[in-house]
Amino acid sequence: MAEIKPFEVRWTEAEVEAVLAQVRAYPWPPAPQVPDGWAYGCDGGYLRDFCAHWTDRYDWRAAMADLNRFPQFTARVEDFDLHFLHVVGEAGGRRPLLVTHGWPGSHYEFWQAIEKLAFPSRFGGDPADAFDVVVPSLPGFGFSSKPTRPIGQRTTARLFNTLMTEVLGYSSYLAQGGDWGAMVTSWLGRDHGASARAIHLNMLGFRPHGGPQDEAEVAWAQRQAGAMELMGAYFRLQASKPQSIAWMAAGNPVGQAAWILERFHDWSDLSRKSLDEAYGKDRLLTNIMLYVMTGSFTTGAWYYRGLLEEGGVAFQPGERVETPTAFANFPGEPLYSAPPRSFAERAYNIVRWSDMPSGGHFAAMEEPELYVDEVRTWAREIG
Repeated sequence: MAEIKPFEVRWTEAEVEAVLAQVRAYPWPPAPQVPDGWAYGCDGGYLRDFCAHWTDRYDWRAAMADLNRFPQFTARVEDFDLHFLHVVGEAGGRRPLLVTHGWPGSHYEFWQAIEKLAFPSRFGGDPADAFDVVVPSLPGFGFSSKPTRPIGQRTTARLFNTLMTEVLGYSSYLAQGGDWGAMVTSWLGRDHGASARAIHLNMLGFRPHGGPQDEAEVAWAQRQAGAMELMGAYFRLQASKPQSIAWMAAGNPVGQAAWILERFHDWSDLSRKSLDEAYGKDRLLTNIMLYVMTGSFTTGAWYYRGLLEEGGVAFQPGERVETPTAFANFPGEPLYSAPPRSFAERAYNIVRWSDMPSGGHFAAMEEPELYVDEVRTWAREIG
């Protein structure tokens, strides 16, 4: 069995100051003087304010202490040192829940949900709803070690299943994820259903063989294609030539921040609140720092090429995820909107479908209370 080693985030003042010096020295290019600067990429005015906050007001020591709030570890699985949180809650080992993040998020996405999931009685909840919560960093992200070439979500699912069963010793577990975490979780359901006994997604990644089959499905597919045409350039680049952006981003924390912030702006439910109201600059910065300080912007981009090299998302005839699958449809998801249930059910064994009142792509970070309630309710139904 792999040795489990305690882990602590340790950033030195010299390391952080080197990044802040790069932010201060950034040679600002021209930005379009138009009413909606976000239409051209990251808004220039917002980015300048964000960088001023980064250099003058962001308390990186407090952020580092916060990142050390939960027990975290590393363990060797195959060729990777996987970083993961392991919060043994009131369930006391009896109800493990594996939660997987995506890009451009991190394990920090779940910070406002972890304690509520592990210790519901601290928040007036029922101890019977408690989980042991395991939150890994994807290979190549954050404090997990980096691959030597792109790997994808099916490989990650194998690694995470080994982490849960052989390293942590759980005979079975529940799994939840969004973005790439939804794809990893989907592969857990597809390939490792003997141990991942039920899965919960807030993005549906797999596509059934045969494509859309009725008017509603065709209309959705057309909307999806239009959204990808408008907002999917990042995907095409990272899935085809990810090293191109790596060369530009290396040593450029402002460029990395702009690339990430654009996704948070475009993919969040900002119908009733601003980007800062949804997250706050400090939380956005801590997530960005997990890319900048670990040098994982490059290998995070590689993860898209890994999808294609492992076969993509379309099933062959007769293929389906038979593991019981729940889906939470957050309405502010603009790029990866939910297909009609009929389409999803040809790829997944859908046993629960929840239309959420608000929230977007980064569900746990954006709407932690809704996220926690949904996960708890799903797990009660699964039993």
